[in-house]
Amino acid sequence: MAVDTGRCGSCVTRIESPAVGQCVVAVDYAYPWDHIVAQFKFREQPGWANPMAELILRTPLARQLVSECDAMVPIPLTPLRLATRGFNQSWELVKALHHQALGTQAKVAPKIRQALLRTGEAPDQHSLSREERMRNLRGVFLVNPPESSRFAGTHVLLVDDVTTTGATLQAAGQALAGVGVSRVSALVFARTPAV
Repeated sequence: MAVDTGRCGSCVTRIESPAVGQCVVAVDYAYPWDHIVAQFKFREQPGWANPMAELILRTPLARQLVSECDAMVPIPLTPLRLATRGFNQSWELVKALHHQALGTQAKVAPKIRQALLRTGEAPDQHSLSREERMRNLRGVFLVNPPESSRFAGTHVLLVDDVTTTGATLQAAGQALAGVGVSRVSALVFARTPAV
């Protein structure tokens, strides 16, 4: 299992502070996990969220983050992508993580489905460099206005299925920092290994 408890190489070499201070990842995005993620995400099989959440919670520090945070928040999809896919895989992971943690630990943060909104249809990220991804995502995330007042001084735990460069997590973390979140962490199922 892959664990990232600090900052990656690109975070260390960046001049600005990262918006996400800690990211815990369960597995490398490689066989067989890449096929499972594809089934989960693109083959309409949200049932994969439960075993994926179980693997995430077995990762060192994952349960600690779930108990320390004030809210678990999924990375949102655009309305068009949500309509096409029929579900948000990150929200499915949040629900599974929340349910599984409830049975095994005293404190579990609330899950907030629409804390973040994705405001635009950015081009697909797959073929872009880290810098292009960051530009592509600039201003794409917005904290849902009715939710923004609840976040001042809190610790928010972002949840996503896959991270490649961290650009999506960082852009979401910047939006949260903009409304006064004091700490942003992340739980991710799979990380694309550095080449």
